[in-house]
Amino acid sequence: MMAHDIFEKGAKDALFAALAGLVIMTLLFMAAEPTVSRGAAASTTDEFTIRQQITDEISFLVPAADVTMNGAIQGVTGGTAHGTTTFVVRSNSNSGYTVDVAFSGTPAMRGETTNSQSLRNYGSSSEPTFLFFASSSAQFGYTVNASTTADLDPSFLDNGSACNVGAADNVGGCWMGPSTVPFRIINRTTPAGTGATTSMSFRVVVPSSPSPALDEDFYTATATLTATNQ
Repeated sequence: MMAHDIFEKGAKDALFAALAGLVIMTLLFMAAEPTVSRGAAASTTDEFTIRQQITDEISFLVPAADVTMNGAIQGVTGGTAHGTTTFVVRSNSNSGYTVDVAFSGTPAMRGETTNSQSLRNYGSSSEPTFLFFASSSAQFGYTVNASTTADLDPSFLDNGSACNVGAADNVGGCWMGPSTVPFRIINRTTPAGTGATTSMSFRVVVPSSPSPALDEDFYTATATLTATNQ
């Protein structure tokens, strides 16, 4: 075979090899390209939550202030005196809160000098009575009102003639005798994030010539309020 023929054959072989390689590469790319395209277009999601607990709290935003009754009462001829204190409870409990009151002694209001003289606890210590009933003895009692009527314990709601019935909050309507046993005065069922106000009013009534007689003295009662989240 002549040199010219050898060169021509080598060139053809090289061209064929190059074309064959190009065809193989094209086929490989076409086989791989759909997979690459599908991978680029696919998506996935991952959903998750973030959880934080907020606990309930309760406090006396405004504590009840000490009460000085609005005047002296004559020990023999008698008289009536009044006094009021206000407190504000703040609570974020979804179920609301309760407030109970308890007094430190029985009877609750006693003379400061000897502690032997005392005023009778008014009426009943288990349920309030509508209006304040007179007695032959000197008496000390309290009533409760709330800025939101529904906050009151049902015992202090009235129908205009009786307590623990109806839905009214008549000022000075339902009077209660103090007790060393905690008695519920507030039963709120919703939060009070900015505070809810309650007023407690007190009354001392001394009839003319009370029995037993009262010595000259200052008479004091001590009450404790307990607020609890529901």
